[in-house]
Amino acid sequence: LESSGLLSHIFHTSFWTTSSLSTILFFLSKHSIIMKFALAALSSSLLLARTQAFAPLRASAVTRRSLSTTSSLHANVLKLSDPQTELLDKVDIFIFDCDGVIWRGDSLIPGIPETLEKLRQAGKKCFFVTNNSTKSRAGYKKKFDGLGLDSVPAEEIFSSSFAAAAYLEQTKFKETGKKAYVIGEIGICQELDLIGVPYIGGPDDEGKQPNMGSGGRLEIDEDVGAVIVGFDRHINYYKIQYAQLAINEHDAQFIATNLDAVTHLTDAQEWAGNGSMVGAIKGCTGQEPVVVGKPSPLMIDYLEDKYGMDRSRICMVGDRLDTDVLFGTDNGLQSLLVLSGVTSEEKLLSPENAITPDFYADTINDFFVSSPVQSESS
Repeated sequence: LESSGLLSHIFHTSFWTTSSLSTILFFLSKHSIIMKFALAALSSSLLLARTQAFAPLRASAVTRRSLSTTSSLHANVLKLSDPQTELLDKVDIFIFDCDGVIWRGDSLIPGIPETLEKLRQAGKKCFFVTNNSTKSRAGYKKKFDGLGLDSVPAEEIFSSSFAAAAYLEQTKFKETGKKAYVIGEIGICQELDLIGVPYIGGPDDEGKQPNMGSGGRLEIDEDVGAVIVGFDRHINYYKIQYAQLAINEHDAQFIATNLDAVTHLTDAQEWAGNGSMVGAIKGCTGQEPVVVGKPSPLMIDYLEDKYGMDRSRICMVGDRLDTDVLFGTDNGLQSLLVLSGVTSEEKLLSPENAITPDFYADTINDFFVSSPVQSESS
């Protein structure tokens, strides 16, 4: 114990327990000659420990953590193997997301029409809930028909554009005499028309530019009482500034149809979603929006009130963890993740993932795939 280097080595040794270190420190306190070296060593040890806490784990430690966590997740998130007993016997109503579950972009996922027909023949009720606000319910009905799913009635389709209108209706916004400013596409406007809420913006503000010259300012309608932000392929600085002024200077409500990070505009790649539009308004107002799409409970509350559903017998099926699965788990529903959309099996089973469905499957076509046990017995 003649140098602080030797003491530091002792303190760094992994087999020392807290009690044995305490004993050593007590001994050192009785010998003032080496006390200053002990304190220096202890300081060095604490600094090293603090540094190691923020340093990357050694490869062996990472491997051990990944294996143990993945095993745990495998135990909690089961891949659907016996659909009849694990799922169909326990569910009366299926709520399906659309993008990544029924279609990708404008392409229908193979086998979907046959699977939906089998579910109906089995007495299951189906609803389709999408966070995409670009179309109204009527617009989505046309898309379903165009993809050969003409057996799906409009009453079974719920979009976040409908949810935005439903929220304004529930909060009696129309009675305030105010109007809404829309960042978004025709779907939101059509739904507002159906409930008689006046609005400005939307497609009408495509291509507009504010006067940003010397002394330039953007004048806004003081009757705007709500700003609705939905997915907008033609978002521009004029729309962002208009929303900023309405919220910051006129206390307009800030409503977001959804916070999806990415979306399927085409089946070729992922595209920036409505989260990017909402993020721009959050950034310039410092306010959080009221979110009406998934995972908000608004749509499931609406369905429950309208149809008298038993939530424990409903299964939410989607391709996103942070919207679809969270919509299920947060609202007392069963949940199933499909790998036909944005979420990979690797991401689902990753140690970093904290959102876990009851089951997962490759596509909803797996609902009618015989289990290995059933195949062998037959």
